[in-house]
Amino acid sequence: MTAAAPLLDVAGLNGWYGKSHILQGIDLAIRDGELVALLGRNGVGKTTTMRGLTGLLPRAEGRVRFDGTDLLGLPPHVIARRGLALVPEHRGIFGTLTVEENLSLAARRESRWRIADIFTMFPALAERRRTPGGKLSGGEQQMLSIGRALVTGPRLLLLDEPTEGLAPVIVDRLVELIRDLKATGLSILLVEQSLDVCLAVADRLAIIDSGRIVWEGDGPALKAADDIRGRHLTLEHA
Repeated sequence: MTAAAPLLDVAGLNGWYGKSHILQGIDLAIRDGELVALLGRNGVGKTTTMRGLTGLLPRAEGRVRFDGTDLLGLPPHVIARRGLALVPEHRGIFGTLTVEENLSLAARRESRWRIADIFTMFPALAERRRTPGGKLSGGEQQMLSIGRALVTGPRLLLLDEPTEGLAPVIVDRLVELIRDLKATGLSILLVEQSLDVCLAVADRLAIIDSGRIVWEGDGPALKAADDIRGRHLTLEHA
């Protein structure tokens, strides 16, 4: 029996900012319902990979195929409507709009997540539904950014450094949320600096260095690979 094609199939993805060649041939696949964590030191191309998948890079070459459709060259809003939703590192919420307005702007009728579901998922947002986004705490802004992505009805959720700068109790809540979302069958690509977070939620892990995927495997394999962690995830050999 032939194996099902991956939901996301990336091959030879190259990306540039001006003359700077950042992505040097990314190969990555995510199956339906799978959570893949992308790890690496700062500046190696993790966020650029996310931007390349969502049409936000000024120049990209290679192949990005989602559910059998080629995405490379399509504008970001078309890619989003195909079922990819990015929760960016900077969160990207509208600071002058209320929580409810931020969600309402993004909501789509066909999404399985409604605004009411987001308020159930994040009671703190329900309490602050009429508060401008810019007045929220960092953790609340991250919740709003995730909620805004979910109401678009994604098949693949891209999370870029969701726990950065957050208190441990908020990080624990986000780990629970990511597990819950995965349990619904949602595919997730997680970019995260915390190895502990990645090991807690990921089916597979991929390490990027100098714009290339240099290692892939599961959690136990990475835990056993001291040389790989030392070479690509710490500052020891940077």
